[in-house]
Amino acid sequence: MTTTSERVSKSPLQEASQRISQSVFDGSRLRVVLLVDVYDGAQQQFLEAYDEMCNQVASVPGHVSDQLCQSIENPSQWLITSEWESAPPFLTWVNSEEHVRMVEPLHSCVRDTRSLRFHIVRETGGPAADTKPGKRRLQTSPRIGDGLIRHALTFTVKPGSEETVAKILSGYESPEPQVDDTTRLCRTSLFMHGNRVVRAIEVRGDLLAALRHVARQPEVRAVEDAINPYLEQDRDLDDPESARVFFTRAALPAVHHVTAGQGSPDAVRHALYYPARVGCGMQLAELLARQDETAADDPQGPVLRSTIFQRDDVVVRLVDVRGGLDTDPGRVLGLTDPGQAAELTALLDGDVLGADGSALSDGAPARLLSVSRMELVTDRRAPDA
Repeated sequence: MTTTSERVSKSPLQEASQRISQSVFDGSRLRVVLLVDVYDGAQQQFLEAYDEMCNQVASVPGHVSDQLCQSIENPSQWLITSEWESAPPFLTWVNSEEHVRMVEPLHSCVRDTRSLRFHIVRETGGPAADTKPGKRRLQTSPRIGDGLIRHALTFTVKPGSEETVAKILSGYESPEPQVDDTTRLCRTSLFMHGNRVVRAIEVRGDLLAALRHVARQPEVRAVEDAINPYLEQDRDLDDPESARVFFTRAALPAVHHVTAGQGSPDAVRHALYYPARVGCGMQLAELLARQDETAADDPQGPVLRSTIFQRDDVVVRLVDVRGGLDTDPGRVLGLTDPGQAAELTALLDGDVLGADGSALSDGAPARLLSVSRMELVTDRRAPDA
């Protein structure tokens, strides 16, 4: 059986275009850094929880090694580092219900955490550095970024409440975009597909600081309280553990972003929801990433920017398009030949495609566009963003 990391390592994305500002699909090894602030007197409880977690994570596919370090200046500060064969197996694990249950014992002894993820670009010394270059799985070349961090949240509301929820989510005053001297909230785009809500944000600076800043705004808290009765997953924002579990499950990380060129005054933001077959979410996101990479090489193409968000079998593609989605559905979707359509069809939930599963056959990308198009609720941009 071919593992996700083996398949991704052979992906054409390994030869990354300089236009790509973010991607998890280049096949290089991943270093995860978790900064932990432990409550005073809870070190032993923390160590026991860590040891139990290590025993479990050792058997997770793609995991290579981990280290636990304690600060020599402040014994309450700890550092957990882990290495993974590549980013996809780590993301599959960290976004799973298994991970939610696994880390639960840590939260009663931890004051604060911060997670950082890095592809390994260069290394010196040690056994790994002595292996052949083709086996080292280093990132082939640094990518060019645009200074923006992209992230999204997704959750579902009770069927029948969609119109009410949309009105609540569109009717609040935008929070102050400036978080601090180094962080600014640039754009918030909110879409719905049936009873699924997706809120995508763009931040310049510190994503965690921006999320905390938004959560503290009275107008945002009022909106969150107003939609609580309509959520399919119960939550209590006054209970830190309930809020943490909800937002952990709602996190929809960006796995790929590409910018094809300069902005256009007639560009319009759209979102497309791709419900994957069970267990195929990461594979579907990788396929869409390859299609976007190809589309970025077309200077006359309709897609100016595309960001792919993925968690489990939920895949969302945020696109800035000139000329409208319906002008050229095939090029918007990256489906320019029957082979691409067939490959995509094989990864999508058959219930979405229709009883015969042939929604994309006979050159019908417009069918996928109609079933995947998300309804825009609000798109807010900060001044000078």
